[in-house]
Amino acid sequence: MVVRERFEQELKEIQGQFVEIASSSINALKIAFDALLAQDLEKSLKVLEDDLVINRLEEEINDRVILMIAKQQPVATDLRRLMVLVKAASDMERVGDYAVNIAKETIRLGKEPLVFPTTNLQTMCNKTIEMLESIIKAFTEEDTVSAKEIAELDDYVDDLYGATVTLLLRAGADNPSHIHQITHLTFVCRYLERSADHATNIAEHLFYLVKGKHYELNN
Repeated sequence: MVVRERFEQELKEIQGQFVEIASSSINALKIAFDALLAQDLEKSLKVLEDDLVINRLEEEINDRVILMIAKQQPVATDLRRLMVLVKAASDMERVGDYAVNIAKETIRLGKEPLVFPTTNLQTMCNKTIEMLESIIKAFTEEDTVSAKEIAELDDYVDDLYGATVTLLLRAGADNPSHIHQITHLTFVCRYLERSADHATNIAEHLFYLVKGKHYELNN
């Protein structure tokens, strides 16, 4: 019984670390995009520095899970829970990486005034953050109904991504002198779309945890 209690306590701590890495990555994405709009290079550099914390958190989760598997030989359901936490943490670490990428694009753009309207990019960012925050809540509550609804929002982000890239390419063709800036904004658009994909990944991990089967929620 003592062994089981120790296992449950350590599992709870790892789940807490997952929430921490998720919160840090989502916050990094918010800050990186705000820095882009404000062309705030100092804030962008801070995103790069803070990513080290996110990376360390993921490594610590991985190390703790490996030790738990090696020392305690968890049963199938516990093993599934541990592996799902590792995968979900990896997804959130990638979101942190995309925040870093957006910060780097801001640094590359410098203080050159933005010539392309940022309305679509802002909408993409807001929807992506909404998806990520919602899926973390659904994941911690093991709410598959909400998770499926969140995954379905990815189609909206994908459509907006396609429309925005088309507008960016057209703007680049019409104004070749701005192609440098247009290229960087196209990358930002891509990083936001990929971040939303990771919300869908976490929804799929949750379904595997609860149902014991793999589901593709957004083909």
